[in-house]
This record gives sequence, structure tokens and C-alpha cells, in this order.
Amino acid sequence: MKRSLEVLPDGILAERAADGDATAFEVLVFRHGSLMRAYAVRVLGNQSEAEDVVQDVLIQAWGQLDRLNDPNAVKSWLMRMVSNRAIDRIRRRREHSEIEDWNAPAPSHQSPERVVEVRMQMSALASVLDRLPAMQRECWMLKETGGLSYVEIAESLGVPASTVRGQLARARQTVLREMEVWR
Repeated sequence: MKRSLEVLPDGILAERAADGDATAFEVLVFRHGSLMRAYAVRVLGNQSEAEDVVQDVLIQAWGQLDRLNDPNAVKSWLMRMVSNRAIDRIRRRREHSEIEDWNAPAPSHQSPERVVEVRMQMSALASVLDRLPAMQRECWMLKETGGLSYVEIAESLGVPASTVRGQLARARQTVLREMEVWR
């Protein structure tokens, strides 16, 4: 049965999975799971955390597939969920690390001043990214941290590649302008 489902498009699989077909959902996971994991690893820099994020997203997706407006956009929906969950995980890390890292010695090759400067830069970048419109932020994250091509981003988000180019150009202009003080 699984073999016959593998040839079906995402939209049909998503509809069947929303109706409770676990095998259809399994095919979707097999089809898109590696991209989800690769993206999460690139964003988080940690295999274990990435696996947790992807697992959480898949559990959430299984419970919410019936709310998906466009079943054909299931891949971009899953990738957005991974992106949002990974970014949330990074934010939580920052909240905790500010307290915990005060006692940790700086690496011997970096002065305390440099460590603080890098943290301030990353905080400023996170703030700039938070203020970007959602589509620009997603395109930027998928390109700059995920390393995806324009075509892959377009497929992931369910938009034309030309839209991705425009969104990325605007996001990069904003990031460059806002981060100018750190150059």
C-alpha cells in the first residue's frame, strides 16, 4: 500500500493524512523529513536539538493537518513550522544563556570584549530579523542559514522564484541598513 502512495502528489497525501491515513502521513514524512532535519540542523547547529524540533513539528502537524487551507502547500507549511520552532528554540537559548554564561570562561583565543561584541551583534541581527515581514524573514532564514537555493525556497514556501528573489533583496537591504553600525 505504501508503495502506491509514494507516487501521489503532496496535496492528495495531505488530504488523506488529514482524514487519518497514517500511511499517507508517513510518506509525507519520508518525502520531506530530510529537508526539515537539514534545515533545523543548519539553523540550530545541533543535531540533537534539530531532531527534537522536527519531531515536535511532525507531532503538531499530524494533529493540525485538517486545518491546512491548501493541502498542496504541505511542504512549505512544514518548513515554516520547522523554521518557527527552531527560531523559538534559539530565543529560549539566548534567554537562558545570558544568565548561565556569565561564569563560563571565554575561549582562550577570544577576549571577553570580543565575545560580548559578537553576542551584541547576534542580538542586533535577531532583532532586525524579528522586525522583517514574515515572508522576507522566512526567505532570508532559508537562504542564509538553511543554504537553500532560490528554487528550493520557492518550492518550500509555495511561491514563484521571482518572489523569493524580491523578498530576499528587500530583506538583505534592510539587514545591511540596520546592521551598518556593526560594520
